[in-house]
Amino acid sequence: MTRYAYFGGAIVPIEEAKVSIMTHGLNYGTGCFEGIRAYWNDKEEQLYIFRPAEHYERLLRSCRIIRISLPHSVEELVTITVDLLRQEGFREDSYVRPLAYKSSLGIGVRLHGIEDSLAIFALPFGKYIESEEGARACVSSWRRMDDNMAPARAKLTGIYVNSALAKSEAMENGFDEAIVLNQDGHVSEGSAENLFIVRDGILVTPPVTDNILEGITRATVIEIARERFGIPVTERTIDRSELYVADECFFCGTGVQIVAIGEIDRRPVGTGKMGPITRKLRDFYFSLVRGNEPKYQHWCTPVYRK
Repeated sequence: MTRYAYFGGAIVPIEEAKVSIMTHGLNYGTGCFEGIRAYWNDKEEQLYIFRPAEHYERLLRSCRIIRISLPHSVEELVTITVDLLRQEGFREDSYVRPLAYKSSLGIGVRLHGIEDSLAIFALPFGKYIESEEGARACVSSWRRMDDNMAPARAKLTGIYVNSALAKSEAMENGFDEAIVLNQDGHVSEGSAENLFIVRDGILVTPPVTDNILEGITRATVIEIARERFGIPVTERTIDRSELYVADECFFCGTGVQIVAIGEIDRRPVGTGKMGPITRKLRDFYFSLVRGNEPKYQHWCTPVYRK
């Protein structure tokens, strides 16, 4: 249960972290955010935040795009997050939501001349998709936002209406998740996740120029695939029909973590179950985020003092 938030420059009871209905960010979607996971290691009795510096670097890049100025460095933002989680006292897997937003009160759509604010809260968090070993996905009728419309490489609050439309369409049609194409008809990503396919032992993912979020979990998967397992990785445009002939396919992201896709548009992916490359990457990922892999320990920031 969430008890605290960073709001108004201090950690306060969650009941005090409120905004007016006149807030610019609420009315116009003028904000950006991050999703950061923290993992509980029961053996060490430690909560590890996974790659918080990289997440806050991306938040500040998103802020530049939407013209939000925050008075904090990456290091200061990480410290605030550690302090918040320490005060919450979570002893389970958790999720942190930093939110930077235009906070002036009133009417008028623009980005300049508007006050900026930052809020951060956290909550216990488990699975994002229940069917992690064989999710059912469909290609959405909704297209991903184009970079010259509203850039997907920034986690802008307003853009996620696009994701919500795709997700609800998929779920209300009996699927677990949506796969969204870009304006050229090529595979972009899931509603809120990056996507990989496996073909002939090669891991393939869309390039950052195909209107995807430059995912931190995506970057993690690419690095461990190449360095830890020697799996070749290619970043290139993916056609829709390649989804139907892939040997394996999976979603990845901070929220979703790594979820195997067992079916796309009612066609089985490979055997219809989690493939060997997906399983290998997934098992190792869940080990490293809990601080169990010494080579990657620098990605894990401990919350509790020993």
